[in-house]
Amino acid sequence: MKVDLEVKIGQTSLKSPILTAAGTSGHGAELGAFGDLGKLGAITVKSLAVFPWSGNRPVRVAPIGRDMINSVGLQGPSIKTWSEKYLPGIEKCGAKAVVSIWGRNISEFREAAMEVSNIAEDSESIIAIEVNASCPNLENRKRIFSHDKEVTKELVSEVKSRSGYLPVWIKLSPNTPDIVDIGGAAVERGAEVLVLTNTLVGFAIDTDSGKPVLGNKYGGVSGHALHSVAVRAVNECRLEFPKVGIVGVGGVFDAKDAIEFMMAGANAVGIGTALFKNPRAPWKILNGMVSYCEDKQIQHIKDLNLIDEK
Repeated sequence: MKVDLEVKIGQTSLKSPILTAAGTSGHGAELGAFGDLGKLGAITVKSLAVFPWSGNRPVRVAPIGRDMINSVGLQGPSIKTWSEKYLPGIEKCGAKAVVSIWGRNISEFREAAMEVSNIAEDSESIIAIEVNASCPNLENRKRIFSHDKEVTKELVSEVKSRSGYLPVWIKLSPNTPDIVDIGGAAVERGAEVLVLTNTLVGFAIDTDSGKPVLGNKYGGVSGHALHSVAVRAVNECRLEFPKVGIVGVGGVFDAKDAIEFMMAGANAVGIGTALFKNPRAPWKILNGMVSYCEDKQIQHIKDLNLIDEK
């Protein structure tokens, strides 16, 4: 039996339900050295702004047990430089790209969306804009955009107004008890897909030196510790928003983890921290999902989503 890998998320059809998570596979086709990127649903590129950004001081990434804590600080080139240097590689290998954007304020998000939209007019590879709403809002006392329902509404409205034909996805933070309400605010203003979730805020200390392991002190915890939190967020949002596209992200290391996300209600799954341990993880996980479907006589991989969306 041949398993149909195609899934639909919002109005977008993907070749498979496996994506890379923003910030984990580089800016372009770097991961192509380990597998056929054209077989994945999409690459989510590292978050970009309209300006280049140097990021945080080192140490930026550190292991914590089986997991990871990071405070990279959104280092990257400008959107324009990315389009000139990295987008051609994505196009050449036949991959699809979700472009993650960020800004220090809503105006910078709006500018980023407009620039990506303009670039996408000449590239069939760009399929969506992902709003990294887990950034500090410098116009709101450094609160996280996605921790405030009204700010989230304004943010999505402004991005949507400049996104052209590209669908707007929004990546939400798990560091709030109001993630369902925040998701609802985003959907109300035109977000087509909820990406659930970003990292948990954590703090790790080097007990030999007594100092923080990260140069920026606090950072985002990813890996196994995040998984059940993200699965819960996916399920809560799916039950509340039956028709909305959802990408489950957090602690996916094998096919079982990915299948769990889809059974909780995700349409697709993002692979992040696993890539640092095994850059071939997306293809390994996808193959494992296919084997599971074959064993269970599931012809369409989208049917792993057990939530009734009718």
